[in-house]
Amino acid sequence: MLRALIVEDEPLAASRLTRLLQDQQEVPMQVVAQLPSVQDAVAFFREEPNPDIAFFDIQLGDGLSFQIFEQVAVTCPIIFTTAYDAYALRAFKANSIDYLLKPIDNEDLAQALQKFKRLTATALPGQNTTSAPADASLQLLQQALQQLQHPTAPAYKNRFLIKVGEHLRAVPVEEIDFFYSFEKATFLQTEDNRRFAIDYTVEQLEQLVDPKHFFRANRGYLVQMHAIQDIIHYTNSRLKLVLRNHTQEEVLVSRERVAAFRTWLDG
Repeated sequence: MLRALIVEDEPLAASRLTRLLQDQQEVPMQVVAQLPSVQDAVAFFREEPNPDIAFFDIQLGDGLSFQIFEQVAVTCPIIFTTAYDAYALRAFKANSIDYLLKPIDNEDLAQALQKFKRLTATALPGQNTTSAPADASLQLLQQALQQLQHPTAPAYKNRFLIKVGEHLRAVPVEEIDFFYSFEKATFLQTEDNRRFAIDYTVEQLEQLVDPKHFFRANRGYLVQMHAIQDIIHYTNSRLKLVLRNHTQEEVLVSRERVAAFRTWLDG
């Protein structure tokens, strides 16, 4: 049974990850602590032996988790759990630093743990990595931090491949009015009122399209600005969107997203 540490400032996300780790069979783990801040993590590493593996969110309430490495020696392997911008994720991937994109699912967790097993195949449970790998990891983390401070423009998709009967068609992003989920499937709707199933979740699509043009109104809808025909005040401080060629369920901007939506509209 390996000892795992979770550094995460969102209680629900921390609880979900703990449950996923306990349920998975790939690498038996015991979560020894859930810590919500850089300060708490630094105190833990100063007072307790390093765990066998740690899961770090990037952006915590009191700073970036990179600051933990600047204050205390962390010699265990790290897997990041993050909803951070795509350019940061590319930095981790290029430097072979694993990450899990929130909301975490079992498949992504299993793949990350498979990599963890490969990297630690020669180590016994309870052993930590040597200082040399830790120094190398810190150097890679510092490179990623530089990209966070001086980001490059991320590349977004220009088109999506869809299947029409026995044919394939590429739909340009500018022709898409919105993406939505329905009965565990995801669809795109075009400006000429056609719907097509696609092999992405709404969460994945949010990372793939330009946020200047698309906004995540709620868990189920990602909408293009030019498809919004009207915006109406709704109950509980929410907003109702009237979308072109959409006459099905109401599309509401969830209350916690209203402020960001207003900023997005204001450009």
